[in-house]
Amino acid sequence: MGSPSMRPGRPAEPKIERSLELHLRGDWGTANLHRVCGWISQELGDRCGPHSRIATWRGRGFSDSVRAVGRGEVQVALTTPAAFTVAALEAAGVYTNESYPDLRALGVVPQRDRLVVGVHKDLGVTTFAELRERKPVLRLATSVHDGVNHVGLAAHHVLTRSGVDVTGWGGELLQDERPYESLDHVKEGRANAIVHEAVMLPAWQEIGRHLNFLEVEKDVLDSLYDDFGWPAATVEDGYFPDRTAFTTLDFSDFLVLTRADLPDDVAYAIAWVLGETRQILERQYHHLAPERSPVTYPLDPVTMGKTPVPLHPGAAQYYSALTAS
Repeated sequence: MGSPSMRPGRPAEPKIERSLELHLRGDWGTANLHRVCGWISQELGDRCGPHSRIATWRGRGFSDSVRAVGRGEVQVALTTPAAFTVAALEAAGVYTNESYPDLRALGVVPQRDRLVVGVHKDLGVTTFAELRERKPVLRLATSVHDGVNHVGLAAHHVLTRSGVDVTGWGGELLQDERPYESLDHVKEGRANAIVHEAVMLPAWQEIGRHLNFLEVEKDVLDSLYDDFGWPAATVEDGYFPDRTAFTTLDFSDFLVLTRADLPDDVAYAIAWVLGETRQILERQYHHLAPERSPVTYPLDPVTMGKTPVPLHPGAAQYYSALTAS
């Protein structure tokens, strides 16, 4: 690292004299993970050698990102929710028979999200116990359960551990890749139930008045945490129309992931970009209220350094400097 410039009381700004070639992996191309990759590329590129090349590869933003980093296909990738990555360190869940102990974090971009289960009010069901008792015919919209998509993976575990058998009860699973398709199924009457995330999207407010949101039972949430490290979280009073607070599966945070062999100065520089140029990302969401935004601003650099997998030593240097300043 070259001579850093300093701001009083802040970690040193990085300056990498050599030119880098760096490969990042984001989402499908137009969603939030790709936007974060673009932000990192711009601000890191400004602080590296003049012939640096930084590319962002299209991905899905789920276990594919974790594997791409673990296998060395890219140096940095974004994945969500952050807590789902812990299983890759332990060869658990979808990572059975594969393990990536060298995974390290560069930080998280905070995003408050939840996986929620909603059923149409016409079904007269308000709890999972009632759902099991009545066994209604469900046309349930969710994401594909293919071992990659985290929404489909989480929906499968929540439903099966809750004793819900959609197809066994004569129903149908409507499975797509992104939330927009699933929300459209409900809006247009093709689905009478949904399990999904991205709860800040306006479409949830449109369909929410027609849905009963089911609290996930404690034993199910406890088992998901014990088996995979997936935490529970609360949806606040009034977040959905006429719905009081309820507990469900947490689906929060974009994890910026790398491996232990990323050079320390590059890891420090990316962490510095996340914390010290955060306003560049924040201002892209200021037209939305923080609680309705895909990125929960204002971003707090100290919080961004609290990651579910170990920090890369170079990134840890940045976050340690924050608390020391």
